[in-house]
Amino acid sequence: MTDPVLDCRGVVRRFNEGDSTLVVLHGVDLLVQPAECVAIIGASGSGKTTLLQIMGGLDEPDEGEVFICGEAMNGTDEATKGDLRNRNVGFVYQFHHLLPEFTAEENVAMPLMIRRVPRAAAISEARQLLGRVGLGERLHHKPGELSGGERQRAAVARALITKPRLVLADEPTGNLDSGNGEQVLNLMLQLNRELATSLIIVTHDHSIAARMDRILLLEDGTLKPST
Repeated sequence: MTDPVLDCRGVVRRFNEGDSTLVVLHGVDLLVQPAECVAIIGASGSGKTTLLQIMGGLDEPDEGEVFICGEAMNGTDEATKGDLRNRNVGFVYQFHHLLPEFTAEENVAMPLMIRRVPRAAAISEARQLLGRVGLGERLHHKPGELSGGERQRAAVARALITKPRLVLADEPTGNLDSGNGEQVLNLMLQLNRELATSLIIVTHDHSIAARMDRILLLEDGTLKPST
């Protein structure tokens, strides 16, 4: 059996609110296998985004451990986390978070340039991937010159440019109309199959969740199969 891409063990996250303590995550365990697609659903405020941030090393658990491809994500210094993220994790958010002063091809190439891939090679790979997501004619447009659907497709390309083992997506179609949302989801699933990337999507949309391999419900601070 292959090693899991993601291994969360006993993850606990607490927040202090005045004199009281709110336990958002109460011992979350999760194994995600290579190329597996997992949906996480739950009520607003249940901790879905917090869990996703801990998985990606953007937040630290108060207890528990997170391993990405067998390497510890929590309890390490920021440089180690950043390197692990850059090698293995891609992020897609509800809002695209493209840098407004850069073109589409520059935004998508950025993770490779952070890896110190030469600019010409990074731009070449970005152009190829943007062509695959239907933005081959929009390479030199800045985010303000792209439609909402185009910006989100560029964000998906940026998340996948490094061929990560794991993509973490937080309501990736939540800011789009149904047509553009369907297009972005289809794109993510297509690239998931082609690149064998594992995909974890946090969503309120049960029609999106239904297209994943597994649906998990985050409730009372723990993850369980959705019935």
